[in-house]
Amino acid sequence: MRRVFRTAARAGLLAFGLAMAPMPAAADEVVVFAAASLTTALDRIAAEWAAATTHTAVISYAGSSALARQIQQGAPADIFISASIDWMDAVADSGDLRAGTRRDLLGNTLVLIAHGRDAAPVTVDASLDLAGTLGDGRLAMALVDAVPAGIYGKAALTSLGLWDGVAARVAQTDNVRAALALVARNEAPLGIVYATDAAAEDDVSIVGTFPAESHAPIVYPAAITAESRSPAAQEFLDYLGSEAARAIWEAEGFTVIE
Repeated sequence: MRRVFRTAARAGLLAFGLAMAPMPAAADEVVVFAAASLTTALDRIAAEWAAATTHTAVISYAGSSALARQIQQGAPADIFISASIDWMDAVADSGDLRAGTRRDLLGNTLVLIAHGRDAAPVTVDASLDLAGTLGDGRLAMALVDAVPAGIYGKAALTSLGLWDGVAARVAQTDNVRAALALVARNEAPLGIVYATDAAAEDDVSIVGTFPAESHAPIVYPAAITAESRSPAAQEFLDYLGSEAARAIWEAEGFTVIE
């Protein structure tokens, strides 16, 4: 009986010890809706954050306009990262952002790209014969009235007096990475994308950079959505501005906004 009692006592103490021992923190998931142009850098940042915290960022990439509308329609996103101030404003105006969480993260540059790694450079200004350079081909751009890269691109071409000459020959895509893919596959000889997109693709060359004054500043704001229930949303948003993330953003060609 004494041996049985001692065994039972030890079992009880073990159970008590396990009950009192600190439990590992539960891993949380953050759903991020992000502009397609962020794909390469944000995938790297999310992987490093997951390794450091055991939390997970599940990222959906698309054009900022499509993502904004999905959030306004109740899609379960925790964080929205737009390539456009205007689309972030639209989500704020509809009451779908958590107050006090919005911040400007990044800047970018608009460029003209061509298929191949050795395409000849051009000067992007009012004297550029863009229509002639296209030949019989088309100019790949994201949706020019909805997707930020397309909006910036149309504004830049209009500012330089080039839009009317190529408007009928623009191949519009749902997002900027799709425009990049058309040029990479040589389905369009030229395209307008962000510099960071061009850097992520081996089969294109940057042949020219649009003057900064030819379009509105390219700014990527980020914010937590009003409907977010993820305990880790604020942590991930803060991580996007950390030194670890900054190194990745800059390595991929983004400008980090202080």
